[in-house]
Amino acid sequence: MDVFLSQPTSHDHAPQPDHVPAIQLKNEIKARAATTDEPSSSILHSALRTYPISAAGQLPRSNALTLTVRRQRTAETVDANGRLPEKLRKTYRDEDFILHEDEHLIILTTKNNLSILKQNKHWFADGTFKDVFHFSQAVWRQVQNKGLATKYREDESFRLNIKKLIVLAFVPV
Repeated sequence: MDVFLSQPTSHDHAPQPDHVPAIQLKNEIKARAATTDEPSSSILHSALRTYPISAAGQLPRSNALTLTVRRQRTAETVDANGRLPEKLRKTYRDEDFILHEDEHLIILTTKNNLSILKQNKHWFADGTFKDVFHFSQAVWRQVQNKGLATKYREDESFRLNIKKLIVLAFVPV
């Protein structure tokens, strides 16, 4: 460790030895956050167990300490070819997680998950389909242009058929 000496300045204040444990705490939190995958709460809990009560007044707020942990964690980014890093390509069980990847599409699943789906007759899916809104608006405009808005409101069977028309966009070819 380098030691730097400087001449005394006219700025005088009382020594603040309680700052030292706070700085050490932050450094410990930063080091653990950068080298482990522990949850933020676990890092903070174990670091705070040894923190001296006499320095509690210098302790940063818990949300500030949590942010310190998050800032130390580097975000995984894609490589020059647009591929995910190896760490994100595998599950915790070391199974391949990317079934298919090209410039337009990534399919995320494992072969084990596919076999589970294959064994079941009914699948229930959830997702965000941003394009369906625009497509359904276009279909609704056509219903209105053809003078079928009243029929849509009053005829449940007709309304169901229009909805089926909209979801046809998601049926595999």
